[in-house]
Amino acid sequence: MIRWSMLLMLSIASVCCLAATSAEEKAESKEEKADSTADAGEKKDASKKDEEKKFTAKCPVSGADAKQEQFASYKDKQVYFCCEKCKAAFEAEPKKFEVKANHQLVQTKQFKQKKCPISGGDFVKEQSARVANVNVRFCCEKCKGAVQAAEADAKLEMIFAEKAFKKAFVAVKDKPADGDAKDKPKENAEAK
Repeated sequence: MIRWSMLLMLSIASVCCLAATSAEEKAESKEEKADSTADAGEKKDASKKDEEKKFTAKCPVSGADAKQEQFASYKDKQVYFCCEKCKAAFEAEPKKFEVKANHQLVQTKQFKQKKCPISGGDFVKEQSARVANVNVRFCCEKCKGAVQAAEADAKLEMIFAEKAFKKAFVAVKDKPADGDAKDKPKENAEAK
């Protein structure tokens, strides 16, 4: 009888050990799946970041998608176009397209906002509105409300026309391509 009870106890213990081992394997499997899901999530996040870096400017002449390789110099920066014809039209009459060109300079992060485009005063982060896919900040509710009440083209004109643009936006300084600019010798003014 003792032998049978010991045998029964050993059998029960081995079944419990197998069940515990199986439970541990399942838990490890779930952790591996969670890790692989997290890796997939990180890959998706990385691809989202790549998409965010994707170039998405609109041609200031035609409104079509602009191409990075099709550009003209404007305000010491670059304005992008969909084709050579639009680039030529812009170069012939830049003033005619300045509102949309200024908008593109901000949209492509070549210029950044420093002041309220309506008053020229310091802006308040809480007083902001999206204008043609650009977050614009204002000094007060009154300036923000004036822009929000306007039609789409009038909004662009209020924010990105030359007078407002000069008041509110400044060029982003280009980063030196090869090392720190402080380490480089200054060019002699006479050499120019």
